[in-house]
Amino acid sequence: MIPFENLLAFLLAAVVIIVIPGPSVLFVIGRSIALGRRAGVLSVVGNALGTVPAVLAVAFGVGAIVASSVVAFTVIKLAGAAYLVWLGVQAIRHRHAYIQAPGGERSSTGRLLAQGFVVGITNPKTIAFSVAVLPQFVAPHAGPIWMQLLALGLLFQVLALACDSIWALAAGTARTWFGGSPRRMSTLTGAGGVMMIGLGGTLAFAGAKS
Repeated sequence: MIPFENLLAFLLAAVVIIVIPGPSVLFVIGRSIALGRRAGVLSVVGNALGTVPAVLAVAFGVGAIVASSVVAFTVIKLAGAAYLVWLGVQAIRHRHAYIQAPGGERSSTGRLLAQGFVVGITNPKTIAFSVAVLPQFVAPHAGPIWMQLLALGLLFQVLALACDSIWALAAGTARTWFGGSPRRMSTLTGAGGVMMIGLGGTLAFAGAKS
């Protein structure tokens, strides 16, 4: 069992890390602006599910291998960046269609979850974070290391899920407020797409280990 002081320190560190907007938050905001609250929240859930394999990999030692391999790290990073750009382009291309279907109603629940999952599982920062941060809060004599890493990783994802959902709802509410004007709505949807494209480009051209 993880000592209370370790758990408290981890919670404080996790909250600080989560409240600072990063790739996942920007992705969620972009999706919510482009497609609405429903799509944003489902993207949050899908993204969280996509990070679970990374947490499992780190807990059982695979994450350290991937994080130490520049080739593997870069391939995963570029795949995720390309997918974000593709989602952004799709949002811009279909921005007029989304006006007739506010809230992302034209996209099925499964599709929105799957898209969020792909973004989550192709985000190498999840593995890098888990490898660099989680072990700092493990107590070697408090039980199996893998079990502690798994518990901390899943706890972090639960906290991130709650925080990112707030971002999704806030951004989706802003979209709803703009819904009275089709022109503004189209512009807003396009802006969400541009945000996702920009995020994908930033991740693609960032350093291999950033």
